[in-house]
Amino acid sequence: MVAGGALPGWAVGMSIFGTFLSSNTFIGVPGQAFGGNWNAFVFSLSLPVAAFLAARWWIPFYRRHHLEARFGRWARTYAVACYLLTQFARVGSILFGVALAMNALTGWPVAWIILSTGVVVTIYTLIGGIEAVIWTDVIQSVVLTVGALFVVGLLIVDAPGGLGGLVEAANSAESSFAFDFTTSTFWVVLIYGLFINFNNFGIDQSYVQRYHAANSDRAASRSVWLAAGLYLPVSAVFFFIGTGLFVVFQGQPEVAGVAADQAFPHYISTRLPAGAAGLLIAALFAAAMSSIDTSLNSSATVFLSDLYRTYIRPEPDPDGVEAEDLRVLRRATVGVGVLGTSAALLMIGAGSLLDVWWTWSGVFAGGLLGLFALDRLAPRAGRAAAQLGVAVGVLVIVWMTASPRLDGGLAMLRNPLHSYMVTVIGTLTIFGVGLLVSRWRRLRGAAIV
Repeated sequence: MVAGGALPGWAVGMSIFGTFLSSNTFIGVPGQAFGGNWNAFVFSLSLPVAAFLAARWWIPFYRRHHLEARFGRWARTYAVACYLLTQFARVGSILFGVALAMNALTGWPVAWIILSTGVVVTIYTLIGGIEAVIWTDVIQSVVLTVGALFVVGLLIVDAPGGLGGLVEAANSAESSFAFDFTTSTFWVVLIYGLFINFNNFGIDQSYVQRYHAANSDRAASRSVWLAAGLYLPVSAVFFFIGTGLFVVFQGQPEVAGVAADQAFPHYISTRLPAGAAGLLIAALFAAAMSSIDTSLNSSATVFLSDLYRTYIRPEPDPDGVEAEDLRVLRRATVGVGVLGTSAALLMIGAGSLLDVWWTWSGVFAGGLLGLFALDRLAPRAGRAAAQLGVAVGVLVIVWMTASPRLDGGLAMLRNPLHSYMVTVIGTLTIFGVGLLVSRWRRLRGAAIV
């Protein structure tokens, strides 16, 4: 489950960094820059702020069981449900990204690539456990970064005007700084990034499990800083790759129909020598394995501790508890692998990989950050306030997610905001409603539940 709190902070930080570097980064980030602009880079700029807040304010209180003690078992179960749904979507988006790339490189069917990769990574996770996951994450993140830098060098050689031409193209890319929350402007991505990254660093079990593996709270905090410090420049490299691909592909009619998310794989398959292409393929699979094994391992741990030991078998046989736990962990790992692979199959034919993942992660986060904020910032808020806040927040999230499909006379009920704002509004709703209910109850002199 965890590595006994024996790992150095730098290894944990590299593992968190590797978790960020999935096929969503490898394929989705260059696709964003190739098909549009660098607005999505603002997400990376929000990382240091979220890391600072998490390291100073959140990590010392990262044990989720406090939610149950404060608001009741339902709160803990709600947190688990949000987390598991997010991980199913995360595994699915990563597998789908790998399949898009490998399809462009090899011509193999997307569904077959998803199925085979899902099986391999699930078996790989079953063999290791969290300590193996962390050390392999360190190696895989290095491979991926080296591969990306290698491609930058090749793009500089291929681009008209060399490095100067690429920099000029990056500077000329149009970015929107308008206070418009209906499209993915600078401000929308910045606000989304602050909320979702604080959610990641502060309460996501994929990260919390790593904090437990660190040899001290100080090492855990440093790991967050290291991960954020590494991802910021490396994500810029991937955005630069997208811009470089746009420059190199200009004036080439044979690539006019290439989808943005397949621009990078197309370049790998058609412009790189065999050895270099092999390195990038290895880096891509490394990114996928690094991220999926994290989700499978942490999801299985959550299922065991928060569902199985809470509802299914709360009083195990002391003599066989370790063997039973191991058996449940393995079965849960397989189950999450199957569900994540199924989610990837459902994504076949979806639009932008990065947009799909950011939207789904925002929805499935369920405004959970608002419940944690209510716990930390409103010490007098009781169970009733939290329950009403979550109920209203979930309704708002459902409305914001489903209403864009309304037409005819119901079109006036559509959510006018961009889908990235779902997690922001959901979080603020849960916190705001919970806080108002708490204060209203105090004003009426009601006992705090």
